[in-house]
Amino acid sequence: VRAQGDTYQVVADVSQFEPPDIVVTTSNSHVAIQAEKVAEDGTVCDTFTHKCQLPEDTDPLSVSCTLTEAGTLVITARRR
Repeated sequence: VRAQGDTYQVVADVSQFEPPDIVVTTSNSHVAIQAEKVAEDGTVCDTFTHKCQLPEDTDPLSVSCTLTEAGTLVITARRR
């Protein structure tokens, strides 16, 4: 988690996954990123998991995320 002005950012490289394979959840000031690539035969061939805790002065209702064309997931949250 890094502070940038009045926001916090979490950045993750998920370029090896397709957007539908990426799930971002928030709960109790924690952010969890999970991604899973499934092969044609149904087996899981690649996974990514990252969890982090947002600082206490984060507005929990302001958390949002974007996925760049290069496959970088950027999660942003405003500071109170």
